Amino acid sequence: MIIALWIALIICVVWIALGEMPAGWDGRLPLPYLIALIPLLWIPTLVIAIAGFALHEPALGGVAVVVCLASLLRKIAYWMENLNSPNTAQRVAEKLAKKRETSRETGDEAVAESAKHGRFRVMTLNCRFGRANAAAIVSAVKKHDIAVLALQELTDDLVAQLDASGLSDLLPYRQLGENKGTDNGGFNGVWIRIEPSDMSPVTAVIPAADVPGVCFPIDSMRGITFVSAHPKSPMRGCKEWSAGIIGLGELATTQKQGDITVVLGDLNSGTDHPSFRKLLNSGFKDAALCEAKGRHATFPSWLPWPRIILDHVLFTKGLYASDVSSFCVEGSDHLALVATLTLK
Repeated sequence: MIIALWIALIICVVWIALGEMPAGWDGRLPLPYLIALIPLLWIPTLVIAIAGFALHEPALGGVAVVVCLASLLRKIAYWMENLNSPNTAQRVAEKLAKKRETSRETGDEAVAESAKHGRFRVMTLNCRFGRANAAAIVSAVKKHDIAVLALQELTDDLVAQLDASGLSDLLPYRQLGENKGTDNGGFNGVWIRIEPSDMSPVTAVIPAADVPGVCFPIDSMRGITFVSAHPKSPMRGCKEWSAGIIGLGELATTQKQGDITVVLGDLNSGTDHPSFRKLLNSGFKDAALCEAKGRHATFPSWLPWPRIILDHVLFTKGLYASDVSSFCVEGSDHLALVATLTLK
């Protein structure tokens, strides 16, 4: 029994260490899946610790406690390193919201004015092979006052249903990726309330569905680009999965000085994956990490616990993140993720 517990503990230690390998090395089966489960390993290590002390094996119990705490503290430290003045962001968002409430403008005009003054309410959702309910998506756009919407795994039928449900009335400007046979579950699209200055079906070349984007001018010198991204899942090719995540980093490294890039989408990865951390290190911040008000796990939608973090709102410097939340949308196997992004 004691030997079995020691073996289990060693397996946990090695498992946790997988998250520290160099970026790109995680692009091999079954590593992406094992690494995604690292946040749950505090459970078996805690069980081993309790069993060790119960069996009067203080060495086993003590080591298990250390491993459990080390795993948890690593995650806490990572979140702390990514704090980005959440209180300031909240004050800015509340100030703008109050201004909007006292304004004479209502409805679409108020949302447009909010965007013009540097406050964007954004939403991303994986539509599960086009099966997400179009009316539910449009309802969420209305309810959450969305100015920028990014959808993944779209189909032509779903786009038509979205139009029929009134999405084009709420968000009249859109850019879709090309519908290709090699898409991973469908193509991507991004909708925006305000007329963009530029649009492109491909903003970054990665081995996955096109990454469409729209650019909104902040002023005469700067612009903010919103893109919808969906790197391949590991089951469609581990090397392509890693290359797609890392490849999105070019959006940060190639943007013009002063510009801002926002990546919205199902990135099929989280902070335990070295490939995702390399993407962040290229110049992106994660809205949920910056707000630091808890995890926003988004997959799978039908399982309350344990869910894992796959969907993200990423942005380059120049923004504050606040009001990050997630919720179910009928027909999707992911939760929708929303956030408020405010210009500094």
